[in-house]
Amino acid sequence: MEDVIKIEGKHKLKGTVRIGGSKNATVALIPAAILANGPVTICDVPDISDVKSLSVLLDFLGVAVDIRSSDTIVIDPQDMVNRPLTHDAVNKLRASYYFMGALLGKYGHVEILMPGGCYLGPRPIDLHLKGFEALGAEVKYEHGSYVLDAKELVGTEIFLDIASVGATINIMMAAVYAKGRTTIENAAKEPEIIDVATLLNKMGANIRGAGTNVIIIDGVEKLSGCFHEIIPDRIEAATYIVMAAAAAEDVVVENIIPHHLEALLSKLKEIGVEMEVDVDSVRVKGISKLIGTDIKTLPYPGFATDIQQPLTALLTQAQGHSMVTETIYIERFKHCYELNKMGANINVMQASSFIEGPTPLSGTEVCATDLRCGACLVIAGLLADGVTTIHDIYHIERGYEHIIEKLQAIGANIWKETVA
Repeated sequence: MEDVIKIEGKHKLKGTVRIGGSKNATVALIPAAILANGPVTICDVPDISDVKSLSVLLDFLGVAVDIRSSDTIVIDPQDMVNRPLTHDAVNKLRASYYFMGALLGKYGHVEILMPGGCYLGPRPIDLHLKGFEALGAEVKYEHGSYVLDAKELVGTEIFLDIASVGATINIMMAAVYAKGRTTIENAAKEPEIIDVATLLNKMGANIRGAGTNVIIIDGVEKLSGCFHEIIPDRIEAATYIVMAAAAAEDVVVENIIPHHLEALLSKLKEIGVEMEVDVDSVRVKGISKLIGTDIKTLPYPGFATDIQQPLTALLTQAQGHSMVTETIYIERFKHCYELNKMGANINVMQASSFIEGPTPLSGTEVCATDLRCGACLVIAGLLADGVTTIHDIYHIERGYEHIIEKLQAIGANIWKETVA
């Protein structure tokens, strides 16, 4: 038996969608909270399976997790035990690697299974490990687990060969307790990094420069508990804005930070989507004609790799040629083969896809091969004639809270079904 999502397309969307807290920030903030020596309260936590997996790992470490409400949790690490993270939950999400930086920073020792998550092509963690080694850790790989040991972490200058979000956050967490000053050069600039640095500074860390390409961390001896509200999820916001561009009669996407979405919003205007951008919302009305475009994914503030898959579904309805070039995860094109099953005309070559449109889409059986592929297929289902059945929806549930209920509330005919 398997749960699937079914969508009957061609229903116009009308109403308001509220965006939740950032998934990409949350999965780093929760491990970061264990660096404290007191309770950390985090609110606007999205109700997604990744949070549940992280909560399982916290419980495994003896960390008290109190769910105060649907979107607020209190993490108390005062009775935490640093045991090997060999739990199956490690394999369920890529972000479990943030426990490397947190546990290494706090205890000088960590043992953890190779992290899991969506397969998007090669996603090495060598930059994380090089950063830990530069701080004074010894890294070994034994029997499927990484073992990191450091008698003392000492601040140093670290240059990242690639502006990696994960490596920037992981090194930042490891360095908060390190002796002296750590400088991360060519650091990633994503908003989620600023959010993690903000939490750590509230706890008593001394971090400057988050959001720029140079981050400076002066080590401290103690971190305390605090209260923190997560920033809105820019990728969830982008997904619903693209959904609205695909199928809206009149949709408002609220609780967003437009500045975080500038690359997407400018591209949507370029292809013909009419929008009204307010302080914390975007309104999208029905559109008649879209024009093809070229997209190249880049680190923030460039066009986000996580948005190219959802946008590809919309580009199947654009007049003429579109091209998507992927510079972050060069194998991130499995969604194209699923779209072709529905009638799209997409050719995939090394690190690029070529989309010919417009092509009518028809509902059929498709598979969510990863989280953002799943979002792409939901958009395609909204556009398609007939009923689309999406398999492997656990990928979607990893990153989009209550997606079925949110879409039903604005007029989509979408539901979950258990099939044999």
